[in-house]
Amino acid sequence: MTDVISAISTPHGTGGVAVIRLSGEGSLEIAAKMFAPSAKIKAEDFTPNTMYTGVTQGDGFSDFGMCVYFKAPKSFTGEDVIEFHCHGGVQIARGILAKTLSLGARAAEKGEFTKRAFLNGKLSLSSAEGMIDMINAESLAALRAGSMLYGEKLTGEIKELQSELQDALAEIAADIDYPEEDLDGLNEGAIKSKIKAVSQKLERLAASYSCGKKIKDGVTVAICGKPNTGKSSLLNALLGYDKAIVSDEAGTTRDAVEGELKIDGVKYNLVDTAGIRDSAGNVENIGIERAKKIFRTADIILSVTDGNGEADLDGASGKVIKIFNKCDLKKPNGKFDLAVSAKTGEGLEKLKKLLSENSVGELSLDKAYIIEQRHYSALIRANESLKSAIENCGNFTVDVLAIDLKDAWDALGEITGETANEQIINTVFEKFCVGK
Repeated sequence: MTDVISAISTPHGTGGVAVIRLSGEGSLEIAAKMFAPSAKIKAEDFTPNTMYTGVTQGDGFSDFGMCVYFKAPKSFTGEDVIEFHCHGGVQIARGILAKTLSLGARAAEKGEFTKRAFLNGKLSLSSAEGMIDMINAESLAALRAGSMLYGEKLTGEIKELQSELQDALAEIAADIDYPEEDLDGLNEGAIKSKIKAVSQKLERLAASYSCGKKIKDGVTVAICGKPNTGKSSLLNALLGYDKAIVSDEAGTTRDAVEGELKIDGVKYNLVDTAGIRDSAGNVENIGIERAKKIFRTADIILSVTDGNGEADLDGASGKVIKIFNKCDLKKPNGKFDLAVSAKTGEGLEKLKKLLSENSVGELSLDKAYIIEQRHYSALIRANESLKSAIENCGNFTVDVLAIDLKDAWDALGEITGETANEQIINTVFEKFCVGK
């Protein structure tokens, strides 16, 4: 028996069904020792991809359930896989897992099933990351982006770029290896044009990270302004429920109050901050300093005013949208982007649209957004190598040019996993839970 791993693949707790999964050569042998089919058939003779009912032996008990066999290489991991489907009690699942371990399996590590799928060529490293992004998605947009990654959309684009680099490398290699042949010679101008074209594609792909990061992590929106401009009321109105305390007394909000809002499938992290003013007590001043830290790192700042001046937002790095609140009580005056009323709801839908336009814009459902920092870094490094190649083209021998192109190819390979080292691979799969 080779290395067979086993784990509970469903969440901990009581439910209708629990799944215990085994993977590796010898999985079927273990199943034969602990599963008695209802039909007159031995487990060794199971037809792959067929669910069989029967009795599963646990550690000191038995449970009526089902068993299915996925034969290598046509399984998720590319190995022989067994799944026991039992009743969803905590002790039932644990007992069946314990039985598999007593028969020679070992407990799977985090993400080991998916890691084996990657190592056996069933999916790319970026696809595995897309899977965990789907599992952890907190918004529809993040789910869609993870799905595109899992579906090998990014891998396909990366491989096309690698293919273009490989063509250029092949031309350079032919010029280096067969200089005595009667060839037309290396057209360095054409090679340079090819490299520039790949570099431009890389830049466009890397540029999507700004949007992709917001899709994955959400957009941070700081609601700032002077005291009593209706910041807390605006937060409550956008959320649709009372999250922040509302009072006519200045300085009521002394610490950040957060809430989540979904707009067109994207998560927005709204942060109501303390009113910013010069004269305040010690406790309120702490809240004001925290407010300043928040708006200096937020993606969008809603600068709220009710016509009595605006707060000093010096140091704000994100997009500032000026909002005139309480338009139901007074006529808007001054320069602002939108007038709203947190009390009546006037202008709130326009505000949501404005937030979307200034953060992610119109999302494409078939676009491979860069949503992983690791992928973005690899793209930047690959493009730096290409820029070096463009600069060196015609100034150095072609073997120097080949080094830059190979470095770019290797950097792109880290995304798909072709050139990823063990540390990168382990880091990716540490994000997974046991059983996946």
